[in-house]
Amino acid sequence: MAAWARFLAWEGRKAIWRQGEAVCTNVETELSELALRNALRYFPADVQELLAPEFAQELQLYGHIYMYRFCPDIEMRAYPVEQYPCQTKAAAAIMHMIMNNLDPAVAQFPQELVTYGGNGQVFSNWAQFWLTMFYLSKMTEEQTLVMYSGHPLGLFPSSCSAPRLVITNGMVIPNYSSRMEYEKLFALGVTMYGQMTAGSYCYIGPQGIVHGTVLTVLNAARRYLGIEDLAGKVFVTSGLGGMSGAQAKAAVIVGCIGVIAEVDKAALEKRHKQGWLMEVTDSLDRCIQRLREARKRKEVLSLGYHGNVVALWERLVHELDTTGECLVDLGSDQTSCHNPFNGGYYPVQLSFTEAQSLMASNPAVFKDLVQESLRRQVSAINRLAKEKFFFWDYGNAFLLEAQRAGADVEKKGAGRTEFRYPSYVQHIMGDIFSQGFGPFRWVCTSGDPQDLAVTDELATSVLEEAIANGVKASVKLQYMDNIRWIREAARHRLVVGSQARILYSDQKGRVAIAVAINQAIACRRIKAPVVLSRDHHDVSGTDSPFRETSNIYDGSAFCADMAVQNFVGDACRGATWVALHNGGGVGWGEVINGGFGLVLDGTPEAEQRARLMLSWDVSNGVARRCWSGNQKAYEIICQTMQENSSLVVTLPHEVEDERVLQQAPQL
Repeated sequence: MAAWARFLAWEGRKAIWRQGEAVCTNVETELSELALRNALRYFPADVQELLAPEFAQELQLYGHIYMYRFCPDIEMRAYPVEQYPCQTKAAAAIMHMIMNNLDPAVAQFPQELVTYGGNGQVFSNWAQFWLTMFYLSKMTEEQTLVMYSGHPLGLFPSSCSAPRLVITNGMVIPNYSSRMEYEKLFALGVTMYGQMTAGSYCYIGPQGIVHGTVLTVLNAARRYLGIEDLAGKVFVTSGLGGMSGAQAKAAVIVGCIGVIAEVDKAALEKRHKQGWLMEVTDSLDRCIQRLREARKRKEVLSLGYHGNVVALWERLVHELDTTGECLVDLGSDQTSCHNPFNGGYYPVQLSFTEAQSLMASNPAVFKDLVQESLRRQVSAINRLAKEKFFFWDYGNAFLLEAQRAGADVEKKGAGRTEFRYPSYVQHIMGDIFSQGFGPFRWVCTSGDPQDLAVTDELATSVLEEAIANGVKASVKLQYMDNIRWIREAARHRLVVGSQARILYSDQKGRVAIAVAINQAIACRRIKAPVVLSRDHHDVSGTDSPFRETSNIYDGSAFCADMAVQNFVGDACRGATWVALHNGGGVGWGEVINGGFGLVLDGTPEAEQRARLMLSWDVSNGVARRCWSGNQKAYEIICQTMQENSSLVVTLPHEVEDERVLQQAPQL
C-alpha cells in the first residue's frame, strides 16, 4: 500500500464507516454473498480463495468492498501527458484527469476513491481503476470505452468523431432511486455516487468552489447590501472539509470577514496549514471578540471556529439580544447536508467523537439529534434575519433537510422548491446562469505552470477584447468579475493538483477562449493538449429543483430533460467524453446532471468540435430557461439567434391579460 494511502487510511475509513454502517446489518444477513460474488468476478478462480475472506471483512467493516490490496503503490498525481503509455492523445488526457482526481492533494478520501463531497467517487473499487487504465492504454481513435457506475464495461468499436469515453453513474430506475435502495446497491458494488465532477474525472481541486464562492458573495453583496466593497462586512458559514474548505480563501479574495465553523479539527488544521485560513480558535468568546475587532478595523480576515456552527449562530443571537448589535451581514451553510445522517452534518448536542460513536451505535437517535440541531440552527437564523442580515441556501440541501426536520423554513404560498430563504441560484446566480454564464474550466496536460500562465493571458485578453467591442452592462459586469478573478487566482496560488483554471463565461467567451487556446497549441506556444470541461453546476448541465433549476417556475423544475439532452448533444457534437449522473450536490435521487471533457490538440478538427459543442452546451440551458419564462434568458437566446441563423428556438408567448386565467373554468 502506498505511503499516501496508509497516511490517509484512518480518515478515509472513518468516512466509509459512516457511509457503510447503516447497511452492514442488511449486507451481512441478506446481500453479503451476492456482494462478494460481484467483487470476485474481476479475478480468475486461482486467486478467489485468497481474496474472498479479505473482501468479506471489508464488506463487514465498511459496508462496501474497496479492494484496498490493489491500491496503487505509485505516487498518484497528474503526470505530464506524454508519460502515459497510450495510443491516442485523448486517452492520455483522460488518464491525466483520473489520476488528478485521486491525487491526495486533491481528493478528500483517496484510498476509498472519493474525490469530494464525502462520497463522490471516481470508481467503486481499485480493480476498476486498474482495468480502466489498461483499456485506456490500448484504446484507438476508433473505439469508445463505456463506464457503468465505475465499472469499465469494455472497449467498443466506434468512429473517430464519437466520444472516446461514455460514463454513467447511479442511473437507477426512478421508483428505486431512494437513499435506502442506494445503500443496498452500493454495498453490492453495482452502482455508485459520482457527485458531479468526481465521477466524470473533471474535478480540479478546491479552486472551482473558491471561484464560485467568490462570485456568489460578490453578487450577494450587490443584491442584499447594495454594495461593491465588502470591507468590514461579515460572512458566517460552516464547513472546511472538501469543497466547503474554499470558503475561507473566497472571503479573503472578496475582502470581507469570513467566520467559518468546523467540527473536525483535522479539516480545520489542514486549511490553516495550507494558508487558506488565517486564524483559528476553539473559543466562542475569542471568536466574537476577534469578529468585533475586524469589523471595527475593516480587516480582511478568515477565522476558523473549531466547534459547531449552531453554537456560533446561537451566540450571535445572544449578542444581538443583549447588546442590540447584529454582528453578521451575510450567511450560508456548506455542510454536506445532502448526506445528513451519515456524517454530512453533526448535531450541536454532541462532540465530534461522541457524534461518530452514536452514528454507528444508534442511528435512529443520531437522526433525531441531527433534526433537532437543524431546527435550532434555523431558529437562530430566523432571529438574526429580522435585522439587516441575509441568509441563502448554498445548494447543499440545507433548507430541504431543515424542512424535513420540522424547522420553520416555510414560505407561504410558495411552490415545492421555495423556502423562507432563497437558494443562491434563485436570488444570486440564477440570472447569471440565464445569461449563459457558468463555470468553464481547462487543464493544461503538460503539467507546466507556464502553459497555465499562457492560458490565463489568453482568457484575459479575450474578455477584455469582448468588453472593448461592446457588450450589455450585465455581461460586462460578469466579464470584469472574471478578469479580476484570473488575476487573483494567480496571485493566491490556487492550483492544487493539475495545472487548471476556472472562470465563469457565457457562450461567446467560452468559444473564443477555446479557439485562442487551440491556436496557441497549434503554434507550440502551449506545449501539450488542453482539456476543456466545466462544473456540471452550470446553465445546461444539471436539472436540480433545489439548486441549479430552483428558479424554474413553469412546473418543470422536477423534469430532467435538459441534463439528458445536454449529455446526448455534447456527445453528438464532438465531446471527447461525456458523463451522466444521478445525484450531485444535493444528494442521491434529487438531481440528474451531465458533464463533458473536450481535448484541444491544436488541430482544425478540435477547433470545429469546440465551436459546435460549446455553443450547444450553453444554448440548450438558455433556451430551456427562456421557455420557462425567464426574461434575461429570452433576451440572450434572441440575440444568439440573430448571430447564428442555424439556431431556431421556440419562444414563449406571455399571458398578457391575467383575466384570461381567472375567467377560465376552475379545476
